[in-house]
Amino acid sequence: MSSVIAAISTPMAPAGLGVIRLSGAGAIEIASSVFKPVDDAKQLTALSGYRAAYGRVADADGDIDECIATVFRAPHSYTGEDVVEFSCHGGLYLLQRTLRALFSAGAKPAEAGEFTRRAFLNGKLDLTGAESVMTLIEANGRLAAKTALTVREGALYRRLTAVKDALIALQAQFSAFVDYPDDDIPELEYEALETELEKAKKQLQNLLSTYDAGRVLREGIDTAIVGSPNVGKSTVMNLLSGCERSIVTPIAGTTRDVVEEVVRVGEVCLRLSDTAGIRETDDTVEAIGVERSRRRLESAALILAVFDASRPLSADDLSLIRQLPTHGTIAIINKQDLDKQIDDTTIKEKFVYTVELQAVSGTGLEKLTAAIHAVTGIDRLNDAEPVLATERQRYCVCRAAESVTEALLALQSGMTLDAVSVSVDGAIGAVLELTGERATEAVVDGIFSRFCVGK
Repeated sequence: MSSVIAAISTPMAPAGLGVIRLSGAGAIEIASSVFKPVDDAKQLTALSGYRAAYGRVADADGDIDECIATVFRAPHSYTGEDVVEFSCHGGLYLLQRTLRALFSAGAKPAEAGEFTRRAFLNGKLDLTGAESVMTLIEANGRLAAKTALTVREGALYRRLTAVKDALIALQAQFSAFVDYPDDDIPELEYEALETELEKAKKQLQNLLSTYDAGRVLREGIDTAIVGSPNVGKSTVMNLLSGCERSIVTPIAGTTRDVVEEVVRVGEVCLRLSDTAGIRETDDTVEAIGVERSRRRLESAALILAVFDASRPLSADDLSLIRQLPTHGTIAIINKQDLDKQIDDTTIKEKFVYTVELQAVSGTGLEKLTAAIHAVTGIDRLNDAEPVLATERQRYCVCRAAESVTEALLALQSGMTLDAVSVSVDGAIGAVLELTGERATEAVVDGIFSRFCVGK
């Protein structure tokens, strides 16, 4: 029998409300020992599941706080065990004193992620659903939250189960044919086997294709604003930041160092760096800033390259164009409100995405947002489809896809069915590890170690 665990499930900061959660066989009895309902008929031990009572929590020194206690009875709870949640005022002293009262009554402190771990062990969640809980908590936008919720509700598990079931069906055919060659078993149709393996490979590769965009959605992306001096980089920075983050003057070389900010553009968080203008200079201080800009340019995953529409491309502009990668760069032709002097042919030939922008007024921001979504792959995500959320998930799907590819090659090259079967078994094992049906204790420990206490 598992012990009763308790923890504060809301942030450790003063708030209007704070929640303390208990779970385990005996949780209702322990909660009842510190909770006194206003209505004696609503003792917690007498309540059915999904019922609440109003009263006070108390310890040996007297009343602590007003409280609403909500009872969830096994197996119809988050953890699959008896659960009680106390909703109190969100003062840290009140919550911690109430928690100590529960410990005195027999509860034990919950470890990080222990509530969700129990939900997994009790079959309320598969391992991908459990991982999505933290992804959902950490979501910083609508699409990030929706894709996490889709996985939390089992979409990834169902997709993988379909792949696993198809592979197991193939494995059964191989085993029957190999183990019982003298029995009256229908001949294997190699074209049908190949079709099934190709289908499984495609499904796994489709899942892998979501990983990079999903990571950008969750974590954001390192972004550098680069360009020659006085093309409007700082104005672009201020436009994206929504405030005057960088100093803007008509004097070239105003920005001498890298200015950083985290901003949201559409569904993407950009860890944005406004860099010093990249050019050859004899100014010692400016040269240091330029060198830092070059280093930031090399490390950035997304580059916003700014050019001035009101002047022809300079030697510094052309040098920058040659240095920049074709993919992962968005060219911004700024100052569209001025007379156009630039010949943007070179820019459009080099970069896939070119945006005309008037950074001072914000005209063109929607097109820039769309380009950022396209470059990062966010525009290809469907919030109703599962997205791989962790490196562990990506690794398992990679292994499964590689094993299916090996099985296909073995089948197509005429190798024995034993060889094909070994590869298919490897793919099944990778999927089972991903869903948690064959995960090691170390893997499970690693997943829940990153959870917060109380979840």
